[in-house]
Amino acid sequence: MSITGTLIIQMIVFLILVGFTMKFVWPPIATALDERAKKIAEGLAAADKAKSELSAANQRVESELARTRQETAALLADAERRAQAIVEEAKGRATEEGNKIIAAARVEAEQQAVKAREVLREQVAALAVRGAEQILRKEVNPAVHAELLGRLKTEL
Repeated sequence: MSITGTLIIQMIVFLILVGFTMKFVWPPIATALDERAKKIAEGLAAADKAKSELSAANQRVESELARTRQETAALLADAERRAQAIVEEAKGRATEEGNKIIAAARVEAEQQAVKAREVLREQVAALAVRGAEQILRKEVNPAVHAELLGRLKTEL
């Protein structure tokens, strides 16, 4: 066989191989590639959708956190105001109670001073009577001289 015949036979075999490949091998490969491209496109679309949903979820979380922070700040401020009011009320009550105690102590001290003056007057009157007895060298009868002793007490 000559080289030309071999070349012609090789060309015919090559064309048969190309025809067979185009008819039986190429369509399933093209279909598989198209399906793969479609799956990749769907995956990318799903990733973009998930990314946008994640962004929306992050925005909702941030707004919820901001709202929660504001509510917490409001609750803390309210608690602070309540605590301040309770402290002020307690201070007022303590001051009022202290004033009552001071007034009662003053009244009691005044009563004790009056009692002490009365006791002192009686003791001074008794001393004055004894002194008068010693000066006069005789006994002064309290029943007889009650009026005189009463004036002496009031003068003292």
